Amino acid sequence: MNQNIINARVTFRNAPIHILEKFTIRNLENAYEQFKHHSGLDECVIIQTCNRIELFGKSKEQDLEKIKRTWASLTGLEQDEVNENIEWVENQEAFHHLLKLTSGLDSMVLGEEQILGQIKNSITTAREIKASGQHLNTLFDKAIRIGTRIRNSSGIGRGGISVGSMAVKLAEENIDELKTKKILLIGTGEVSTLVAKSLQRRGYDFDVTSRTLGRSETFCETMGGIPVKFEEVLSGFDKYDVMFVATTAPYFLVTHERITNAMGKKDHGMMILDLSNPRTVDEKVATIAGVKLMNLDQIAEMVEKNMTARQNKVKTVENIINEEVSVLEASMKRLDAEPLVKDVFKNIDALRAKELQKALQMLDEKDEDKIKIIDELTKAVVESIVSTPMNNIRKASEQGKPDVVELASKLFDYKKQDQTD
Repeated sequence: MNQNIINARVTFRNAPIHILEKFTIRNLENAYEQFKHHSGLDECVIIQTCNRIELFGKSKEQDLEKIKRTWASLTGLEQDEVNENIEWVENQEAFHHLLKLTSGLDSMVLGEEQILGQIKNSITTAREIKASGQHLNTLFDKAIRIGTRIRNSSGIGRGGISVGSMAVKLAEENIDELKTKKILLIGTGEVSTLVAKSLQRRGYDFDVTSRTLGRSETFCETMGGIPVKFEEVLSGFDKYDVMFVATTAPYFLVTHERITNAMGKKDHGMMILDLSNPRTVDEKVATIAGVKLMNLDQIAEMVEKNMTARQNKVKTVENIINEEVSVLEASMKRLDAEPLVKDVFKNIDALRAKELQKALQMLDEKDEDKIKIIDELTKAVVESIVSTPMNNIRKASEQGKPDVVELASKLFDYKKQDQTD
């Protein structure tokens, strides 16, 4: 391809949430401007969720170092931290990754639907501020259509549920009028993210706490919820009716003593869902009157059956993606020839129209019906002559033969210009 499509990313697969937070781009419009002016990209699209920050770009010659420097400048990160965390692929691998995104294979929860909407919003924003152009608009439109078709035909998004959403579902089943209850989420990691997503989607208010208030505040900016100081929570468990505990503390955070004290101040029960691994809620808590405790093993067992059904479909989806990547790559390569083809058709049609007017003047033809017949005839003749060589040029471009396109450009005296939409 004459144009390179690149993908630079930091995701939950290679970075914990506190690292992802550092790479978050706060001012998207400014970021697009900086990437286009300082990193050598002609087009770019930024995908930003709580689990990933990704940049797709198009350029004549890729320069990863310029992209890294621009990203570091936008976020205030040290260059070493950027170098350590950014993954990088281009062209076919970038197409493959985008299809995995749109089909749900690269999500934290296999097959989840939310990422598809986030990708649609990302390309819409890039289009509106003219950060993307012909190449990335085409790539994303096709990837979204292919991803949607894969989801529908494979059923990979049906019947599954995450640990986080299962935990919320169990709380709904065990607590009457949950929307009127006080809910606490302890932790800001992957599982906490899933719980927060599920709570927010269902319209529940909830507090969030972590060892540092800053981390809770950053988490709440993205995921919703109200940040609360860790110390206040440890001495105030009695304020809550439902607690989701998802931390990596190497000790029991929710102890028998703390919950006994809390229940002494309450006139109704409490549900605690320990989603930590290892557990951070003392199992003895389950013996306290009015307390219902469920741990990660119990919840994961319920999820496993649903997820097994999805996992069985992964191979099918991967096979479809592998087939579609080559089709998508051919479509992108074909774009290299389109400016030439459009220019040739435009010039030849202008020449046809000019010669037609000369002929009509010489014939002194005034009859509109006859003029229309002659006009259509000349168009058909030009189309029949030009279509075959133009389609051959497109085909050569699809097959990765830039030398043929280059030769055609010389034959038709085509002067390349920067193509933008």
